[in-house]
Amino acid sequence: MQSAKGLLARLAFWATKRKVGKVVVPVRIHALHSALLFGYGQMELAQEKAGKLPAAIKSLAQIRVALRIGCPF
Repeated sequence: MQSAKGLLARLAFWATKRKVGKVVVPVRIHALHSALLFGYGQMELAQEKAGKLPAAIKSLAQIRVALRIGCPF
């Protein structure tokens, strides 16, 4: 288990535990570099707030993009 050295990482770990129930691997990986973690957080917030599409369509689009780029998450 990796330790959270920065305030941003601790905040991300807390928010992830609250939302998902555990700290997922992508957050742990991005926490190694604060700029990447910040960008990852901004992307996640933007995706959550995008309200022009139904949630089911957004989920399908996220899965399709992950498959196209070969993302294992």
